[in-house]
Amino acid sequence: METETEKWSNHYSSKQRILLVGEGDFSFSLCLAREFGFAHNMVATCLDTQETIANKYSNAVDNVRELEERGCLVFYGVDAMQMSQHFFLRTHKFDRVIYNFPHVGFIFRENSYCQIQLNKELVKGFLRNAKLLLKEENGEIHVTHKEGDPYNKWELVKKAEKIGLTLQEVVPFCKQDYPGYDNKRAQGYLSDAPFHIGDSSTYKFRLFPQNGK
Repeated sequence: METETEKWSNHYSSKQRILLVGEGDFSFSLCLAREFGFAHNMVATCLDTQETIANKYSNAVDNVRELEERGCLVFYGVDAMQMSQHFFLRTHKFDRVIYNFPHVGFIFRENSYCQIQLNKELVKGFLRNAKLLLKEENGEIHVTHKEGDPYNKWELVKKAEKIGLTLQEVVPFCKQDYPGYDNKRAQGYLSDAPFHIGDSSTYKFRLFPQNGK
């Protein structure tokens, strides 16, 4: 039997079991799938229903169709803060858990105390759940996050450390590294429009080493 050739898309490999969380129009997932040539190593999720993403995003339905044709499992209505209880996800472990630009949505002004607190709770809830779905051996949680004020007030690294994760690396996020990826506002009448990424980074976390490993 011929061994499958490993293919890479920046930080991600076709031999990794990958969970993508909080996908908008599923264009990031599809970018990886196209680079790998398949998607049977991937599970892609979003908080919205299937009907909602069809109404929000012009390309979502086509993106999901292609993902599924390439072997990706797609789940709707998956809350990042409760996903470790999901009927399918709770029975699996992943090499990479990816959440790009976590955000609760614009309930208050971006730099207001209430908005920052809500986003901090989202990040904390996601990390707690992602930790439970992560493979102990070399598993990583990747959070892509805007830099500067008010995003530094979300205390991403501090939240991770408090729940038993250690920061491995911070690397600049370059959208051009992911051809076809369309970051979306996801709310209101401009839900299908892109938002300004600006200076952003991907934070890579692992489980704290235990028993001297």
